Amino acid sequence: MKPLLDLTKTYAIALEGGGAKGGYEVGVWKALEEMGVRYNAVSGTSVGALNGALMAMRDLPGAIAAWEDIRLDKVIDFDANQEENLRRVVSGEVDFSSFHELIPQAFDVIRKRGLDVAPLRAWVREVVDCKKIKSSDVRLFISTVSLTDRKGLELCVNDLEEDEICDMLLASAYHPTFRLEKLGGKLYADGGFIDSLPLHVLVENGYRDIIAVRIPSRFARERRFKIPDDVNIWYVDTDADLGGVLNFSAEQARRDMTIGYYDAWHDLCGLYGKRYYIERSMTEREALDRILDSYLRRAPGFPLRELCEKELPRMAKGLNVTGGYYELLLALLEVTAEGRELDKLRIYTDREFLAAIRAASPENGEETAADKEPRAETEEEPCALRE
Repeated sequence: MKPLLDLTKTYAIALEGGGAKGGYEVGVWKALEEMGVRYNAVSGTSVGALNGALMAMRDLPGAIAAWEDIRLDKVIDFDANQEENLRRVVSGEVDFSSFHELIPQAFDVIRKRGLDVAPLRAWVREVVDCKKIKSSDVRLFISTVSLTDRKGLELCVNDLEEDEICDMLLASAYHPTFRLEKLGGKLYADGGFIDSLPLHVLVENGYRDIIAVRIPSRFARERRFKIPDDVNIWYVDTDADLGGVLNFSAEQARRDMTIGYYDAWHDLCGLYGKRYYIERSMTEREALDRILDSYLRRAPGFPLRELCEKELPRMAKGLNVTGGYYELLLALLEVTAEGRELDKLRIYTDREFLAAIRAASPENGEETAADKEPRAETEEEPCALRE
């Protein structure tokens, strides 16, 4: 696969905030390294700031190891008898019937004015090498909110004193549920309150080729500004469930990293598919032939013109397909693949995808929708006029 990006250019990377979902960004980073993408600047908010620090250090193995070993108790200090309920809360497993069990703990958190994140402080100091950031060829920008000064801040971490760096990275990631404590003599709040995806600071500092990594969140707030015409932004994002914002677990982080890795290949290399990762080899004509062959095997004698002009558009609308016959074929195949529980976390060629669907058939290889090899493409009349 060849990236659509111009690999002769050097890029800036923007990393969105998202708490425990941050492993996704490390997966994207891994893919960028394999593609040969060069970068000289990173901006990050919240967990994006922490991942950005690791990118500035150019320590991908360290970032992977850190996320593969992440646990809730490395972020939040809590009593052992609270662990199970706290895990249920942060993973979104609590229903209304369980609320009465959590009321005493909720009051305890309120009484203490938030969750104790001393472990997070220790974790940041463990994984961040401030000397490497200071001497890095990568400029690192972060967003945070100074509650003391009542204003949003965009900071260049390389320009800070070494003993300020970890505090300011924490300041960017200071979630509203955390116990409010001074960092460097001031109170701070999560940078997501002013800019969850810090593109502005990159544009303001002259970067014109940017890769933006989004993390899905209901509470994301992006700073609005006019993006100049000469700025090119490539986005990597996902519709996948990356877990809860405080659901810190190694298992979830590993899955999020894998999703980020494949999403980067999908979005930056032009892969197809909405639920799977598909590398295209078929022509539009081949895709249409497969659809027609499949349909007509099931409804012999169906008027071909009605099929092309009415039935296929109806199918495309029902599947919310935009594009041509190739996109329609993939949408039909993805529905079948999901029903047969094909592995989603891998890259298929379209022909491999067809073969995998056939192999997963309950009939043990019986020809299924669009499995049949298409007729050879010729310069004859369009297939819609054949028969």
